[in-house]
Amino acid sequence: MIITIDGPSGTGKTTVARRVADQLHFVYFDTGAMYRCFTWFVLERNVAVDDSSAIEALLKKFVFNIVEKNGAKQYFVGDQNVTEVIRSRPVTANVSAVSALREVRASLLTIQHRFAQGRNAVFEGRDLGTVVFPTAELKIFLTADPEIRAERRLNEILEKRPEEVGTLNREQILVDIVRRDEYDSTREIAPLRCPPDALQIDTSHLSIDQVVDQIVKYFQTRSLNKK
Repeated sequence: MIITIDGPSGTGKTTVARRVADQLHFVYFDTGAMYRCFTWFVLERNVAVDDSSAIEALLKKFVFNIVEKNGAKQYFVGDQNVTEVIRSRPVTANVSAVSALREVRASLLTIQHRFAQGRNAVFEGRDLGTVVFPTAELKIFLTADPEIRAERRLNEILEKRPEEVGTLNREQILVDIVRRDEYDSTREIAPLRCPPDALQIDTSHLSIDQVVDQIVKYFQTRSLNKK
């Protein structure tokens, strides 16, 4: 069974998806991390994010792997652990542009489908319920007020990378979030959209536990109705 959890950044997707997967004993796959890994790969090789032919050549060399250590996922490109660096500001600033390329989405789609084969899995991203797994049994779409999302994003960065405290402010993060929402929602390839058959949850004033509880109860209700 495949569960998709889509939505823009700052809605709690990653934490919610992990906890839902844990509660249901499903595996968890963060598609955003996969796109970030490839974006890091592009930047590391000094390839321009709008150089589609050079990026297409890099796709043939991209080796992506996930290793689980002490219950936490570690992301590798080749033999290099990039778990931390893929959350850096350069990667964050460029991942939307790289992810919007048709060649990139087609190639990484294959990885997602391969990972899903024969598994009960929770997939988290932006186009999973609409493009990657349009026939998924359960679809969730998370939303939240942009100002709240900016505050969450700021706190997340300061917790993980306190050395950046002097270079960040909530207003700039809000501008970046709104810009990315616009870009992701209007791009030609696999835009960010709520699937018509998804349960939509506004997480603005909900705790992570409350969101997880809603999804698990929705799953249980749907499962009972199928019997």
